[in-house]
Amino acid sequence: MAVTCLVVMGVSGSGKSTVARQLGDALHWPVAEADEFHPAANIEKMSAGVPLTDADRAPWLAALRDWITERADAGDNTVVACSALKRAYRDTLRQARARVRFVHLTGSPALITERLAIRSGHFMPPSLLDSQLGDLEPLHDDEDGITVDLAPPPEQIVSSVLDRLGLHSASGDA
Repeated sequence: MAVTCLVVMGVSGSGKSTVARQLGDALHWPVAEADEFHPAANIEKMSAGVPLTDADRAPWLAALRDWITERADAGDNTVVACSALKRAYRDTLRQARARVRFVHLTGSPALITERLAIRSGHFMPPSLLDSQLGDLEPLHDDEDGITVDLAPPPEQIVSSVLDRLGLHSASGDA
């Protein structure tokens, strides 16, 4: 069976990292946090409240795609937490040598704003949420993925994702 990468996507504050970690734990798949792939210049820009451009994101997405490919070439299924806001960004990730499937966490801007207000220790300021929502292109019907409401507890989201994607906890099968 083909190697799979689940990309948990959505705007900042949607719960990507939490859901990705829990999916990785449930499936026993390695997890990558896309924020760790950003060049220093991108982090500085976002920390200053300046939205990234497509050109800023290109090397970041290429590095993430290459990580997915390296793990796939080693036979590893993976989970990635990545905003993947635009179809063009997801197209870059789909170039990896794996079956890249998306889990789009979506919900009300009010709930996301609430979450961002209580989050600490992240370089992405809440002031950039509007720019992310403006850039967001939801999954298209021809994209391999599902859209999931971010309001329930993470454990419930993970259970729903596993069920809807036909994955089995700790089996490693995709």
